[in-house]
Amino acid sequence: QVQLVESGGGLAQPGGSLRLSCAASGFTFSSYAMSWARQAPGKGLEWVSGIYSDGSDTYYADSVKGRFTISRDNAKNTLYLQMNSLNPEDTAMYYCKAAQTGRPVYWGQGTQVTVYS
Repeated sequence: QVQLVESGGGLAQPGGSLRLSCAASGFTFSSYAMSWARQAPGKGLEWVSGIYSDGSDTYYADSVKGRFTISRDNAKNTLYLQMNSLNPEDTAMYYCKAAQTGRPVYWGQGTQVTVYS
């Protein structure tokens, strides 16, 4: 069955870094565009970053551009999000998402990131 399992969340101080991972199984990972989204307490879901199926192009929300880097390893069926220069506004549950035209969209269960000052 399809699984997306996020990990790497935790506590960080402002200015700190975290690296999130999303391990995929049960589908052809290399055929899917992947993205990260987040949901802060009391707020709606916010798209953060996306990457093409072959990793050839990446996209970022303005709020994270220059601080976050998305990448993927298709040999390991894993998506990453390197988060640098964290600030309290980055506190949220982070989710990975897999999408392919004409196919169901898959979501992980999320990993919590808390940036405290």
